[in-house]
Amino acid sequence: MTILVFLLTSGMYFSMPSEPAPSTFANLGEKYEVRILRDDFGVPHIFGKTDPDTAFGLAYAHAEDDFPTIRESLLQARGEFASFAGKDQAPVDFLAKLLRVKETVAKGYPTLPEEVRSLCDAYADGLNFYISKHPEDLPRRYLPMTGQDVVAGFVFKGPFFYGLDNEVLALFGENRGKPLSKKGDGEKTAAAVERWLHKEGVTVGSNAFAVAPSRTPDGSTYLAINSHQPWEGPVAWYEAHVTSEEGWNCIGGLFPGTPVILVGHNEHLGWAHTVNSPDLIDIYVLEVNPENPNQYKFDGEWLDFEVRQVPLEVKVWGPIRWTVKREALWSVHGPAVRQSHGVYAIRYANMGDVRQVQQWYEMNKATNFEEWKTAMQLRANASLNSIYADKEGNIYYLYNGMMPVRDEGYNWEHYLPGNTSETLWQNYVDFESMPQVFNPESGFIQNCNNTPYQTTTGPGNPDPAQFSETLGIEKYMSNRGMRALELLGADDSITWEEFHTYKFDDAYSEKSDEVKIWKHLCEAESDDPATQEALAVWRKWDRRTNRENTSTALVVLTLRPGSNDDKRSLDEADTKKLLEEMTWAAGLLKDTHGKIDVAWGEVNRMIRGNVNMPLDGAPDVLRAVYQTFKREGKIVGMEDGQLKGRGGDCYFLLVRWDADGKITSEAIHQYGAATMSRDSEHYDDQAPLFAQKKMRTSLLTEEAIREHLTREYKPGEE
Repeated sequence: MTILVFLLTSGMYFSMPSEPAPSTFANLGEKYEVRILRDDFGVPHIFGKTDPDTAFGLAYAHAEDDFPTIRESLLQARGEFASFAGKDQAPVDFLAKLLRVKETVAKGYPTLPEEVRSLCDAYADGLNFYISKHPEDLPRRYLPMTGQDVVAGFVFKGPFFYGLDNEVLALFGENRGKPLSKKGDGEKTAAAVERWLHKEGVTVGSNAFAVAPSRTPDGSTYLAINSHQPWEGPVAWYEAHVTSEEGWNCIGGLFPGTPVILVGHNEHLGWAHTVNSPDLIDIYVLEVNPENPNQYKFDGEWLDFEVRQVPLEVKVWGPIRWTVKREALWSVHGPAVRQSHGVYAIRYANMGDVRQVQQWYEMNKATNFEEWKTAMQLRANASLNSIYADKEGNIYYLYNGMMPVRDEGYNWEHYLPGNTSETLWQNYVDFESMPQVFNPESGFIQNCNNTPYQTTTGPGNPDPAQFSETLGIEKYMSNRGMRALELLGADDSITWEEFHTYKFDDAYSEKSDEVKIWKHLCEAESDDPATQEALAVWRKWDRRTNRENTSTALVVLTLRPGSNDDKRSLDEADTKKLLEEMTWAAGLLKDTHGKIDVAWGEVNRMIRGNVNMPLDGAPDVLRAVYQTFKREGKIVGMEDGQLKGRGGDCYFLLVRWDADGKITSEAIHQYGAATMSRDSEHYDDQAPLFAQKKMRTSLLTEEAIREHLTREYKPGEE
């Protein structure tokens, strides 16, 4: 049965909780000294006297533009969102309680540095102050928001980037999802299994590359900060610029509910993240005592589970809520669940760590490479590649991962026996032993969700022989990674204009699976007239995905690259099946557009508010545009012959330091600053620029901002 059915069929009772006594936060605005300056694109520039003042203003400004998503993120981390949004959120609430997020934060929050706690408390105050001005947005029963809620969002959602949510939810299937490894299986493991992440039906990818002064004609340093996220939802980027008199001056992207810049730059340095997929999660099959179901065997002894009945409150209708009590177990490995096909324990990297905000905060305020690297050495963030560049001309790549040191005798891609301490890892690979590249001879680095072993050309790449297979480090090359190496590696004098051109490249590499499959089908023959007509269009493709291209639509709809559904590869390439898929896609195009050789931009669209424009790009090209592909007699999301872009290129920045260290920066957001405010002019005002591959100059000083100023106000006085 599904996890939702499982949760809602045990220990239930109705409740109609009363609203707590009214709380007032109306005076919080007097506590913080901060101004919000909105430029002509609505981007908030927050100027505070202290860092907490700035965090307060950031929360308020973001809430103005997208409070519903902030509310969702923080209530999910509390394990209380189902009481607000209904039964569909019960599994997420259960996961938060199974992982003991609230308890973890309550224990760890007092240990954070005072300046970090002050930052988080001030951010929470900004939300509380916003709610005092908009009480209809959140019932009083959920107040106050606290600094612990802010940290809980990081603790809960951070592991999702390396797939924890998917691994846990797989345990609630009807059958065991993976075989059980035995001692000696490790010798049979030839290579790591790829773990590609998907959020809301959209592949989570990213591009990042940096170019050193040795490879630019004028001694400049370049950085591309180009994370690929869904265009809407809790992991969609919001742009902000934060400044304080305490030295915090950073511009970039953040997620709803976060008080710091997650990807971006200050005047000295900048950084980008891309998703990586080391093996940071293990699932253990526990041997339960047949005479006592609340005990499990470990190293020859029966140990007691910690058993709790966690309440899940679910909104039914109006004020009526339904509380479900669900068993949650804890073992020496970590959280555990009992299923019909076994009892399983879960262990994942950095369990119990609450320092994620601290690490990003220190990265925000770093002024040189040594300070930034010291922040990274906190290792509170358990995954994510990092690409760095600075005004001194340094470039750096880090395959960041809290990778467990494991027994080589087991296959760690399978489930593990939980009855022995041999499989209970305690330590991690140390920082200096992780794959990394600093100032290589080539003068450039890149990562586009590809293996760290091909970060650049020439000497300096990490040596795969130095890393255990148990770490699960990927060996896969994305098309984007191949193209980045091909473009940057072939140009030994990269101008700023060429840097832009390479970022917007829309081609598939000759080495990519997509081109190999395309070539394979080019050799096919058929007696069917419809298939022959489709093949004629298919063979004209030039590997590009520009909006004018009249073969791209057929190729993309046939192969659906980057999709979870019907993924194509040469290993699966049955010519007959591929021909059937191509003919079906050709028929779909004829039905919706009247012809097969329709321009790709007629299909691939930017649709937002009043904007409906053609897009270049496609899945897994450097100009990445992802759709939700799923064939159920149609392509889901293809309405009226159009595919709505849903992820990929989104908010991104291109940064340049000249030979004197002077910074310029350009940015674009796929939609606009008002990410969820439909009535705002900034709901879709950047979408036309984004569709045309145009960028804005980032406004980095108060003088520059005031030249484009549209509003200035203190929170609550707008």
